[in-house]
Amino acid sequence: MSNFYVTTPIYYVNGAPHIGHAYTTIIADAMARYHRLRGDEVYFLTGTDEHGLKIQRAAEARGISPQEMVDENSAKFRELFERLELTHDRFIRTTDADHKKVVEIMVQRLKEAGDIYLGEYEGWYSASDEAYYDESEIEDGKAIASGSEVEWVEEKSYFFKLSKYEEPLLKYYDEHPDFIAPKARRNEVRSFVEGGLRDLSISRTTFSWGIPMPDDPEHVLYVWVDALTNYITAVGAFEDEERFQKFWPADIHLIGKDILRFHAVYWPAFLMSAELPLPKQVYAHGWWTVEGEKMSKSKGNFVDAFELAQEYDLDVLRYFMMREMPLGNDGNFSKARIVERNNAELADNLGNLVNRALSMTKKFIGGVVPAVAGDLSEEADIALRNRSIETRQAVDAAMDNREIHRALEQILALSGETNNYIQTVQPWALNKEGKQDRLEETLYNSLEAIRFVAVLLSPFVPDATKAILDGLGLDDEHRTLASLEKWGGLPAGATLTRPDVLFTKLDPPSEEEDEEVDSKDGAKDKKKDDKMSKEDKSATNLIAFDQFLKVEMKVARIVDAENVEGADKLLKVQVDVGEESPRTVVAGIAKTFAPDDLIGRRVAAVTNLEPAKLFGIESQAMLLAAKRDDGTFALPSFPEDVPPGTSIS
Repeated sequence: MSNFYVTTPIYYVNGAPHIGHAYTTIIADAMARYHRLRGDEVYFLTGTDEHGLKIQRAAEARGISPQEMVDENSAKFRELFERLELTHDRFIRTTDADHKKVVEIMVQRLKEAGDIYLGEYEGWYSASDEAYYDESEIEDGKAIASGSEVEWVEEKSYFFKLSKYEEPLLKYYDEHPDFIAPKARRNEVRSFVEGGLRDLSISRTTFSWGIPMPDDPEHVLYVWVDALTNYITAVGAFEDEERFQKFWPADIHLIGKDILRFHAVYWPAFLMSAELPLPKQVYAHGWWTVEGEKMSKSKGNFVDAFELAQEYDLDVLRYFMMREMPLGNDGNFSKARIVERNNAELADNLGNLVNRALSMTKKFIGGVVPAVAGDLSEEADIALRNRSIETRQAVDAAMDNREIHRALEQILALSGETNNYIQTVQPWALNKEGKQDRLEETLYNSLEAIRFVAVLLSPFVPDATKAILDGLGLDDEHRTLASLEKWGGLPAGATLTRPDVLFTKLDPPSEEEDEEVDSKDGAKDKKKDDKMSKEDKSATNLIAFDQFLKVEMKVARIVDAENVEGADKLLKVQVDVGEESPRTVVAGIAKTFAPDDLIGRRVAAVTNLEPAKLFGIESQAMLLAAKRDDGTFALPSFPEDVPPGTSIS
């Protein structure tokens, strides 16, 4: 067991929380949950940044005190995080009394190191960003990076000798290549520092809302000296040495890429000056975009986090955010993608697996986990066991590499493999044939693989996985990563309880719904229609995208085929589409394929058509095929590593 300390940025309380705030904090929450699952002692910090000129001006405009305003806005973040069921250990505020004390001590340390002096500041300042900018970073009165308006400031200011730390920082980056991640961000920061560092203004006299400069209360500390220090306040800096030694340095500062410079240049320089250890890693994640543009209220493409949490199940929202966008990359937000991820990966894959395995166990052997004697001997059983253990190792590696999307990909692939295993061993056939020992063995293996899936998935999709693990009758001991070190940890004799529907299928959003964040008034983006050619507009066979999404297509594995008596063009085909038992399909492909030629092939099937009777046989799906000029057919095919039931989109 070790210690793990993860932080989010403390969020500036000048407005309501949005999807970006939710994303960062959900990622940190998943990391914290995963390390607790490992058995580590975890500290997870989030909170709000509440000082500065922007807050003071906004409060004055509303006719209230800055404290009233930050109390009101900080509460919105708390409310969101409670709704998201986050597991942070502290929600820190820069107006907290203990934080003010730590900031004062921190600044005193910088002064004692000879790194603070009084001077005159002249330059461009953005109240919106709480940042100073060089002339080269300004265009048309705005900061190029953020688009925020800047103003020329001239005033007395205390400065921190940032220039003194140019070479120490570069040396540290070289000696600790994982300190800044991903790699592209490390190169970006290194290039900035190599360009030369100027001393940093750390105080202001033109406003009063902030922590006073020690020994000179006419000056208020610049927000970044105040804000960054929160990371050590929370773990007992200068007060609780035992707790501080336990958790500091932080394992990861998880931040947005727009505040990388402050965390990867200013913060480590402050810590070097104060003779404190540097965090182990600063990881800058990407932004959620709409049509390639960063979300903002001014652009009218803002996604409200509260509305999103109200519209979608929490597990679905968490899964989508972590699965859709690799950490470090930008990702395009789309409600249609939320629906696709939910329907194909959570409902059709995982939900279907749990339902069919527990249903068959109840139906065939009374719903009690069977006792299985002896080592695995069947090839399919051994393959499932090995894949389960390999998945546990792969997920561990992915989490250490901050590849959360890869971890989820591996877990859902194991779920798909377990579905495939069930179709291969066919418990329903074993039951029909009276092969009781083999039936119990296959059911046990299926349930044990589900345990692996649910335990590994629990930090990311906590509510549904708890329902699964409860349904398996597991105690806490069998819900840890340690319990997955070897196969066969599922205790025999427990009575299973099939959970309610884990993931409800969602209807695709209308085109207007999915584009409502593309423009200020939430209406459909007319520019897209304007791009349509005259030929496209005049076509008569076009359908809307939401109509296409209503067609449910899945990978189907053909498990049996035979000729239909009295119909020389038809075959009766049994297909596995990831359900408890195969479906029957009547297909007009007998002139092209002999029944034996089809067994084992993975093809495409439409699975949500109304059943139809042909020659007295109910056809429960439709195979997709291409018809050649000579009247023969070609079937699209999929490789063997694509499990039956996988959604085609």
